[in-house]
Amino acid sequence: MQGEAGYGFIISLDTQGSGAVPDPQRPALRNRIYEVAEGAFERAGLAEEVLFQEDRGDGILAVVEPRRTERVAGEWVEHLHQNLRAANAGAARPLRLRVGLAVGPVTPDGHGFSGAAVDLACRIGNCAEAKRVLAAAEGAPLLIAVTDGLYQDVIAPGGRWIEPDHYRQYTTELPEGPYRPWFMVPGRQTPPLPGEGDAPAVGEADAQAGAGERRAPTGAGQTREGRTGEGQTGDGNSGGDHFHFGPVTHDGSGSILQGQFGDITFDHRGGER
Repeated sequence: MQGEAGYGFIISLDTQGSGAVPDPQRPALRNRIYEVAEGAFERAGLAEEVLFQEDRGDGILAVVEPRRTERVAGEWVEHLHQNLRAANAGAARPLRLRVGLAVGPVTPDGHGFSGAAVDLACRIGNCAEAKRVLAAAEGAPLLIAVTDGLYQDVIAPGGRWIEPDHYRQYTTELPEGPYRPWFMVPGRQTPPLPGEGDAPAVGEADAQAGAGERRAPTGAGQTREGRTGEGQTGDGNSGGDHFHFGPVTHDGSGSILQGQFGDITFDHRGGER
């Protein structure tokens, strides 16, 4: 059964180097992921704006109310960074996260949401360049990757805790072809070039394989590429009336969300994948 499409702010969060984490340590890793991410939603005043949240084993996929684009790109990102710094203090294995952000149409069904914007957020946060940039940023716990459309519409104008000049654009190869996301490492003036400086993080050697020639970074004036799945990022009036939601809870093994999106009611329980 298909629901009516509406706009959403998509957040795809993945753990860097999670493949090297032994199974006995994974429950603690997952608890830390939820603590820092959901704590950031609370501190940014977005806890009630989370329309959907899905467990991804070593990450989270969330859809946030689309009228909160600046708050997600600014306050939520900053609180996530500070929560990670606090959680990693004295940790033997620091938690390092990659986050892909996109805005676009999403369609609900009985299992969650789908849409090109969902795919794009996941792919730019998990692409080879994202892994290489974070691997090169020694000591940094977080990398943010945003679509070109989101950068032009939300990041470039600036806002509370949004610093456009801290982003840099790199070309990456997605299944659909070349694409140019914008990357930012909180706490750094600009992100490092992919692969420069430090050796890959443990478990990330595969990110170095198959690296092709990279284009030099460009400024915001470059022609935009690959806007697939992106759309209105202003007040969210397009499709915004279709979002109705209830509480999101986490029981340690996944997330449970109960609510409505248009005339579709869903009860999603995430499990480790």
